[in-house]
Amino acid sequence: MLEQFGYRVLSAESGSEALRVLEDHESSVHLLLTDVVMPGMNGRDLFTQASALYPGLKVLYMSGYTEDVITHRGVVDEGIQFIQKPFAVQALGAKVREVLEGDKTEAPLNYSGL
Repeated sequence: MLEQFGYRVLSAESGSEALRVLEDHESSVHLLLTDVVMPGMNGRDLFTQASALYPGLKVLYMSGYTEDVITHRGVVDEGIQFIQKPFAVQALGAKVREVLEGDKTEAPLNYSGL
């Protein structure tokens, strides 16, 4: 989906698989796109572990729940980068760009879609 915007994408079916993919990946990763609620490992725990592998990693959370619901239940912190499902591809592309905008790295960006 995000390849059409020029991003390189790493995909995984679960949080544990995502960590294996990240451990095996040999170049930098700039963004983790993850669902908030997943079986086995929630998005916040995945980001905590992934950011230990890639310091400076940014995260964009997605969920079918509203941002208010997930922050008020303590699933993630207020002020997070969030996109509510369902979303249009163009909206996701714009949100990813917004999250990465502060990253001035010259290297091509990687995107981990989980």
